This record gives sequence, C-alpha cells and structure tokens, in this order.
Amino acid sequence: MNRNVLVLNSGSSSLKYAVVEADSGNTRSDGIVERIGDSEVADYAAALQVVFERLADDMANLVAVGHRVVHGGPDIFAPTLVDDALVAKIEQLSPLAPLHNPPALQGIEVARRALPQLPHIAVFDTAFFHDLPPAAAMYAIDRDVAERWDVRRYGFHGTSHEYVSQQAAEFLGAPLDSLRQIVLHLGNGASASAIVGGRPVDTSMGLTPMEGLVMGTRSGDIDPGVLVYLWRTAGMSVEDIENMLNRNSGVRGLGGEIDFRVLHQRIDAGDAKACQAYDVYIHRLRKYIGAYLAVLGGADVIVFTAGVGENDAAVRRDALSGMAPLGIELDEQLNAEPNGTIRRISAETSPTTVLVVPTDEELAIARACVDLIEQ
Repeated sequence: MNRNVLVLNSGSSSLKYAVVEADSGNTRSDGIVERIGDSEVADYAAALQVVFERLADDMANLVAVGHRVVHGGPDIFAPTLVDDALVAKIEQLSPLAPLHNPPALQGIEVARRALPQLPHIAVFDTAFFHDLPPAAAMYAIDRDVAERWDVRRYGFHGTSHEYVSQQAAEFLGAPLDSLRQIVLHLGNGASASAIVGGRPVDTSMGLTPMEGLVMGTRSGDIDPGVLVYLWRTAGMSVEDIENMLNRNSGVRGLGGEIDFRVLHQRIDAGDAKACQAYDVYIHRLRKYIGAYLAVLGGADVIVFTAGVGENDAAVRRDALSGMAPLGIELDEQLNAEPNGTIRRISAETSPTTVLVVPTDEELAIARACVDLIEQ
C-alpha cells in the first residue's frame, strides 16, 4: 500500500495542492484553486472544500498533510509537526515573509480543522540554508543589532535547491559530495545558490525573499539608500515602499508584464520597456553566475529549474552566452528543444555541464513528511 501525502502550498490568493505517493514518487492528482476571496471562493475553508471535491478519488491512504512554509527564522530548520506552539512561532515570523507566512498559516489552520485525524507537518523553505557559512550568512551591520533581531541571510526555495541538486547528481551518475553546483531557480520568485558536496555555501535571497535576482514582481538587490531616500525625500511610507518592492517591482515594475511568454512577444514587437526589463533581468542573473563561479572556484554543473528556468530557452541562452572562456558552452539545438524531463543542454566539449532539471517540491515535501512520522 502506497503512503499518500496531501501537500498544500497556500498563497495570498491561491491554494496549490497535490496528492503524492511518497514511496513511488508519483503524483496522483494536483492542481490549484485561484482567486480566493472572490464571490466563488470566499476563503481558505471554501478553497479546501474545492480541493476535497476534486480529490474525492485520491484521498485514500493519506498518512499526513504537508504544508510549505516559507520562513522558519533562526530556530526552525527541519520538517516540524504542527501544533499550536508552532503556529504561534510561524505567526511571529510573518514580518520576515509578509507575502508568504500569513497565507500559509491560514491554510494550516483550515486544514487542521478539516483533517484533525492526520499529522500536519510544516516544511520550511529556509531549512536547506540554515547552516550557511558565516561569511555568507552574515550582513556587515552592527553585530548587536543583528543578533538582537536575528538579522542574517536565511535563503529561500531551499526545498527546490536541495531536490534539484540531488537529481542532478543522480542524473550524472556522480557522487553528490563530489560536485560544485550553481542552481538557478527561476520562477515568479527567483533565487540562485552555490552548492558544494550537497551543502549550500551561498544563496541570493537574504533576510526576506526580496533580495537577489530580479523577479516577477520583486526588485531583488537594491541599494538600501534608495529606501531611505524614498522615505525621506519622496514621502513614501514604509508600507508603500514594501508594497512597491514586493508587488510592483522586478520585471512587472520595469516592463509592465510578469508572464515571460508575453514579455518575449512584446520584445519581438519592439517594446522598449519590455526589452529593458529583460536586459536588467539577464544582467543580474549573469552577475550571480559569475559571482558563484568565483565563490566555488569554478562549477561542475549549472542547473536551471522552475517555470522560467525549465521552459524559457532564450533566458538560458542569454544567461550563459559568451561564457566559453569560463568553461560554459551551450548546445543551441539541445537548449531549444522543448522537453519536460531532466536533460543536458551543454555542448559535449563544455567543461561545465548545464542541465535543465524539473523541480518537484511537492514530492520533496511528501518524503520529508513520511521521514518525520517514521522517526
């Protein structure tokens, strides 16, 4: 009998779900309930009822409910059984991930009421990066302030970075502990990591999921003086600045579009703002690749994953163009071929292997849940 896990990922206005067979790795069913809060799906309770209706034939043999939670702070770095104390802790951490932790809490609370007979387990995006070397984790600010307020680089998308780095090693038939990897998780949220022997030594996101690469609606790296300037001179409130950086920056803020398929259409039509947004996105991505090549002393593997990373051949091409002197050469034909499986897209002569690895955070969460309840 396969052990099935219901995996829930609660967003600000959506609920992603999947029933995963933890042993076989197969997904029995998955989907998303969107536009939570409108007249048809009033709240998370209504959204979960929709999920149950869709999963009527796939709810047998459930052994756990796994919840993706973005921020675990300094103390929570392993899959954790949900209880009232953990709920309170996740709520305390909400200022560090205001777009993510509050909806995750709502999803947890509704699911606990609906499925009280099952263990509910929170799996944290920050966990993989908990043991970053101090040189990478620490910000160069007043030490007392940092320690009092737990200010450090936490990193995010950790479940994805860990999963795809393991999959890359398995695909190559190489020991994980022998590889230097750069993993590029490029979706609406985007992050990069440098991984040695299966453990991260640097990552682009920081205290919050706003730092690092240019993202769909988030700015990524920005001079902190800009924030002070906008507050002091432009008269923007802290809430206005936070909202801008989270919801109206990145590719949307520069080019007015979040969907890369539409962005490419606008670029082809000569839209200057779309072109500039794309150029800034690629420039930042190339900077991080170069930085991590320096951190690692060269890379054995570069991995593209998540929605843009897996599906946008132009982004992969432009991110790595001209890097042959650094040991990175794409095979243009392999890169251009659409394919939903793990695959090599580097030239045979490339010293660095470039892979596209589909991420499967739901499977990783399901297996983490099963491992925990077996302890």
